[in-house]
Order: sequence, then structure tokens, then C-alpha cells
Amino acid sequence: MLSNSSRFQESLDKRKEEGTLRRLRLQPDGIDFYSNDYLGFAKSKELQYLLLQKVMDNPQLLSGSTGSRLISGNSEIAVSVENEIAQKHQFESALLFPSGYNANLALFSTLPNRHDVVIVDEQIHRSVHDACKLSNAKKLKFKHNDTEDLENILKRQEGHCYIAIESLYSMEGDFAPIQEIAALTGKYKASLIVDEAHAFGIFGYGLIEKYQLQHQVSAAVVTYGKALGAHGAVILCNETVKSYLINFASPFIYTTSAQDFQWLSIKTGYEFLDQHHELAVKLQDNIKIFRSRNLQSPSAETSPVQAIVIPHNQKLKELQQTLSEKGFLTYAIYSPTVKEGSERLRICLHSFNTEEEIMKLTEIIKEFI
Repeated sequence: MLSNSSRFQESLDKRKEEGTLRRLRLQPDGIDFYSNDYLGFAKSKELQYLLLQKVMDNPQLLSGSTGSRLISGNSEIAVSVENEIAQKHQFESALLFPSGYNANLALFSTLPNRHDVVIVDEQIHRSVHDACKLSNAKKLKFKHNDTEDLENILKRQEGHCYIAIESLYSMEGDFAPIQEIAALTGKYKASLIVDEAHAFGIFGYGLIEKYQLQHQVSAAVVTYGKALGAHGAVILCNETVKSYLINFASPFIYTTSAQDFQWLSIKTGYEFLDQHHELAVKLQDNIKIFRSRNLQSPSAETSPVQAIVIPHNQKLKELQQTLSEKGFLTYAIYSPTVKEGSERLRICLHSFNTEEEIMKLTEIIKEFI
């Protein structure tokens, strides 16, 4: 028994009293308005069959990698998938990781040094904050999507600056002014790092590709556990950054490589994405239906994430419970995960949701608020 376990229990008891205690639960039956499976790839029988056929043809794909990629865990499949991904995204190089969290940990714990400054959007993913703690660089926040505040911070810095943003934010469901931020990055000779986790697949290969910003972005993170329905992530960068990460990034050096099946499932996911553009079109149709219901939301009109702010933990909990009883699976985000007063119901729309489901969901929310 740990001598300080009473402190742990006190913290858990407090969360339980507040109704914010996290628990692991099996996925319940219901209508999915909470997963990141935006295009339905994770549920696709067609995609599952394609992967099954590849495993049947080469059962070795299911074997463990046996070590880090610097020892025994590298493979021809990993290298070829990286080359293909880099080419698709029009970057010089790509480096695969087991997860997006791991990729961000590698980037922000390795690239900045103690003379540098990391300037992050205040809504950047937790993985970036955790990574900055492992770096000796100074970390500063700028107001969410506020380019004026960002420039004011940049003006005052003496060391080299890294700017960290997401192209599409998963809590607010809004887009970064990525073109304006890229221009500021160039103006102040800073380095821009973009997380494309929630934009990839929904908007082609992401907003960097959409606006052709490859040469203005020092590194990008693309994750595959969302629209691609797979797992893992990639860092897109130039050859120098890739080599530097391979040599100095502890999360890469000391992590056992994923098995080849993971890398092959990413490759197959890209192929499936290229062949099924209609799924992104159907998703946008569903987003239009949701937005036509005139629920107040801070989210962008074309975002698959639509936030409904319910500024009170207990009221939010009651709404989610009501929806759950009606068979709708949604995700409530309570303070302190978000600021007090900005608690919200996070609704994820998908290509497979029906108009009837969306209409019924919004009816219940309207009756409640």
C-alpha cells in the first residue's frame, strides 16, 4: 500500500462528488454522435474485408515488431508507407509513430531547446503541454485563434519561436486562421507546427494541403485514429528534422515499433479514402442538416465537431443522461477539462448518421435548453 494513497482517494472522492469522475466503460449500444469515426471507416465492412485479405495473404503482418525501429523493429513496410505518405502530403519526409500523443511528445520535447520559445494556442491538445514540460524551452500561450495576440507575443521574443496550433480544434470545433498564422511565422522567422488530427480525411489530406502551405510549415502531425479509422500517426517534415528526431527524440528511440499490420492498415486507409470521396460529401450534407436546426454553437459551419455550450456541470449531465436514455451517444465535457462556464456537449457528426437521427437529436437538445 502506498503511504500517500489517502491523498489519491481524496482527489477521487472529490471528483465523484462533483460528478466528474472518469471511468472506463464498454461501448454501449446507441446512435453514435460521440466517436471520431467521422467517415465510418472503423465500421466499414468493405475496409475490414480488404484488411482481412491482406492478413490472409501475409499472416506475418500480425507478428510483433520485436523492438524499437532503431534495433529490430524497422521494416520495408514501415519505410515504404512513410515514403508514400510524404509524397501524398507533398512533404519531403515522414516519420511514423504509434499514436498522435507519442508524435507530439517527440516533436515538442526534442526540437525546442532552452534558448527557444514555444508559443501555443490556449486550446492546443494536452499532449503538446505535456511535451513542453520535457523540453527546456519557455512556453507561452496566445488567445485562441487570435493572430493579433500572437503577433504581440512574437514581437517581444528574442529566442527562436515555435508556434503550435491545430488546424481544426476538437473542443470548439473551429478552424485556425492557418494562412494568417503561417504569414506571421514567416514574418518573424518562427517555425510553425500544425496538428491536423481532426481535419485529415474530412478536408482531403488536411488544411495544409488545401491551402498549399507545405513550405511554410516546419512540421505537421497527422493522426489516423479518427477519419481513417485506424491507429497511429505521422510527423511530416523535411529530411533534416526527420533525422534529428530519429537521433534525439526519446519517444521514438525508446518505443517498441508498432507491428506491420498497423502500418499496412494506414496505407490501406489512404487507398480507401482516395476511392471514397463521397463519404466526405455525405458528412458535409449531414453537417448542413445539423446547422439548419439553428442551435447556438461556437463551431465552424463545416466542422464535424459541433459544440453546444451548457454552462453548468449538473445541467449538462442531465442533458447527456436524457439523450442516453433516448439512445443517443454523446460526449459531455465538464470543467475543469474546459473553463468553468464553458462546459459543453460535444457532438460528432458522421457520414453514416441519418437525417432522421440528426433531427431527433436536435429536437431533444432544443427541448432541454
